[in-house]
Amino acid sequence: MNTETVILIGVSFYLLAMIAVGIVVSKRVGSQDDFIVAGRKLPLWLCVPTIVASWFGAGTMLGAAGTGYAGGFLASIATPFGTSLTLILIGFFFVRTLRRMKLLTVADFFENRFGHVSAMIAAVALVLSIIGWIGGLMVAFGYVFQTMTGIPMEIGILAGGVIVVAYTAIGGMWAVAVTDFFQVLIIAIGLVVLLLVVLVNVGGWGVIAPQLPEHTFRLVPLEYDAGIWLNYVRLWVIFGAADLASQSLMQRVFAADSDRTAQNAFYLAGVGHLLIGLIPVFLGIIAIVTMPGLDDPQTIVPTMAVEYLHPIAIAIFVGAILAAIMSSADSALLAAASLIGINLAPAIKGDISSNQKLKVTRIAIPIIGIVATYVALEVQLILELMIDANSFLLAGVVGPYIAGIWWAKANRTGALSAMGTGFSAWVLSEWMYPELAGDVVGFGVSLVTIYIVTLLTQKTDPPKPLADEHGVPINLKGRLGIG
Repeated sequence: MNTETVILIGVSFYLLAMIAVGIVVSKRVGSQDDFIVAGRKLPLWLCVPTIVASWFGAGTMLGAAGTGYAGGFLASIATPFGTSLTLILIGFFFVRTLRRMKLLTVADFFENRFGHVSAMIAAVALVLSIIGWIGGLMVAFGYVFQTMTGIPMEIGILAGGVIVVAYTAIGGMWAVAVTDFFQVLIIAIGLVVLLLVVLVNVGGWGVIAPQLPEHTFRLVPLEYDAGIWLNYVRLWVIFGAADLASQSLMQRVFAADSDRTAQNAFYLAGVGHLLIGLIPVFLGIIAIVTMPGLDDPQTIVPTMAVEYLHPIAIAIFVGAILAAIMSSADSALLAAASLIGINLAPAIKGDISSNQKLKVTRIAIPIIGIVATYVALEVQLILELMIDANSFLLAGVVGPYIAGIWWAKANRTGALSAMGTGFSAWVLSEWMYPELAGDVVGFGVSLVTIYIVTLLTQKTDPPKPLADEHGVPINLKGRLGIG
């Protein structure tokens, strides 16, 4: 039996197992809350892995190895450094406030704080950004299939889309959380084993280190060029700030069984994500010495697995790569579908019941999967798709979101103005000055706009207080994630 056959058998078993898990846990889904936020009952031991798994996707598993190869730590700022920072920031600044509001989606926050129009804009922006994100994940799925089995990328993209859609639509957040638990174990074990085997085969770190380029491990640019520093800031901001409003992450905030569980889960997940995420970066750095002149650095991790592992171990490791991809894709699918079912469908069809919202959410999952798969087939680049998806979110949504939580004076007029100017500044900057980080420019413009417009319209448009789902103002004391 050749290596490709062993891999196909192992992968087939793994994919069927994920669907089986979805079927089993679907019995726990009896309501809209069960499907979208696991009934707000996730314990710490499930919260931590589902946060790590949802965040540890193709960008970290494959993309980070490529950036490590291209420029060491500095090129890897966006992931895993920026992505880990996001988790810590959410745990410290956002968890307690959002938990007290008892929401289901990020768009619910905008509805609560800034009114219906801002909620619709946020929901549409989030759904579009998530579709781009899922597209990047599906491209990664195709890369794995092509690299490890010789199967064309397009078939891998289609296969990945079908499987993830199936178990997510069946079991919702419960299926996502339970499969994430197993997927994180597979990811961690697979990466650690591969790193150790590679180091043994190349003669150890002592052989690699002297041959590395100077400044491989620096975390700040040495140049004094404004463009380089603006791009550096962008790499931190694009994942470190843009995803503060991530629907995938916010669902985990809402799904935890207590404030303390949610807060601590994000802290632990931030550390765990960084530790696991640095392994692909180091594999990419090792490849600088052992695999010079690569045309496509995104294939470093699967290529190393084929070169250094036994066929059975390769099959297991392919499972680890697929786990990383699927664990992010299922979270993103559920996030986008939740926004459609909870926020966009009622805006189109009028007031609908919770059961109808649940039905729409389930129907939306395969539709989003189809659209994202089409995007993946058309734009076959991993990190580019993910960064472009986050750019859309950063430019117009994140500024009003942060202001709405931490600035009591922020009002509807300021938020809507910030969304409009942020998106516009991003588009114009990309068109007229493509060398600049247009998304960061848009983010800055949105922050300035909400500040100025809010102050000018305080009397004509009084701000709404932060309130729970019933409109009762929440307690604003002790909102930082301390203790």
